[in-house]
Amino acid sequence: MFSRAYQTHHDRQLALWLLACAAVIYGMILLGGVTRLTESGLSMVEWRPIMGIWPPIGEAAWLDVFAKYQQFPEYQKINQGMELAEFKVIFMYEYLHRVLGRIIGLLFVLPLLFFALRGVIRPGLMPRLLVLLVLGGCQGLLGWYMVKSGLVDRPSVSQYRLTAHLGLAVALYAAIVWQFLNLWPKANGASTRGAPRSMQSVARWSPLLVVLVYLMILSGGLVAGTDAGYSYPTWPKMGPGFIPPGLYAETPRWLAAFEDVTTIQFNHRMFAYLLLFLVGGFGLRLVLQSADGFMRVAGLAVIAALLLQITLGISTLLTRMAIPVAAGHQAGAILLLTVLLFTVHALRRRTIATDN
Repeated sequence: MFSRAYQTHHDRQLALWLLACAAVIYGMILLGGVTRLTESGLSMVEWRPIMGIWPPIGEAAWLDVFAKYQQFPEYQKINQGMELAEFKVIFMYEYLHRVLGRIIGLLFVLPLLFFALRGVIRPGLMPRLLVLLVLGGCQGLLGWYMVKSGLVDRPSVSQYRLTAHLGLAVALYAAIVWQFLNLWPKANGASTRGAPRSMQSVARWSPLLVVLVYLMILSGGLVAGTDAGYSYPTWPKMGPGFIPPGLYAETPRWLAAFEDVTTIQFNHRMFAYLLLFLVGGFGLRLVLQSADGFMRVAGLAVIAALLLQITLGISTLLTRMAIPVAAGHQAGAILLLTVLLFTVHALRRRTIATDN
């Protein structure tokens, strides 16, 4: 029923809708990072999916939400004595983050219903869109599950839940971008020439780079969730040398990768060096060996995004997690992932054209 009136030109409309959704999710991820950096995430101690769309209006309403906040560990252990004016600042960061999540839900659901009722969704696409819808709903639930972990004993959220929340948001973003690329051929240079034989092996293993960048983002979630970046705000050394003392000192040792701040930061750095070699090599090979002008430009974009992200990562450390720089570092990670998605999709499309 969803494709009864489908024409190929309808793909453009759906692609633009998905691109808009992806752009807003990008902003949501960035705002979530700022919310974390400003330690605003625990300022709203209630989850009100419907009525929570309205902010406190009037002095009495603000005093009420402030009184509720004062009953929880973050105020009692960290922000004791905070003034109402200070509370309003952190509250609004978290409030805007939650409202944007609701806006994203409407931005996805309402056009989806419109396209479905018109019957212009291409055959086979609707199940994938419904999966994205379910994942978006799970993201909202996971966000509150994360917040709850900071409302019990310790005034900080679980790094596991934070990483899961970030990971699902990024996975949802990547899936929407990939679907956009499937619907809009011009996003890949609109080439039907195919890829040369020398590029076909690169195309086969290139999705692994997307997976590695995604895992790197999850590693950054652990860094953020444990404040591991503050443990060694230096580069290239960590303390007296390249390898810091106390590495993997937890018992059992594997647990250090998730709970010891020294090990978490060290692993994040090593992951960055690995990506510099692998992703940088991938981009350089496209620039030097591809006969396709679009792919050469894509290779340059990959290298530029990678170098920007590494620069932002080092700067984040040296500025001791200054909010604008650290937020830029998170935005740069999603930018690198986006550029890779475009590049890998274009390369694989050309490989399919060659095989056909």
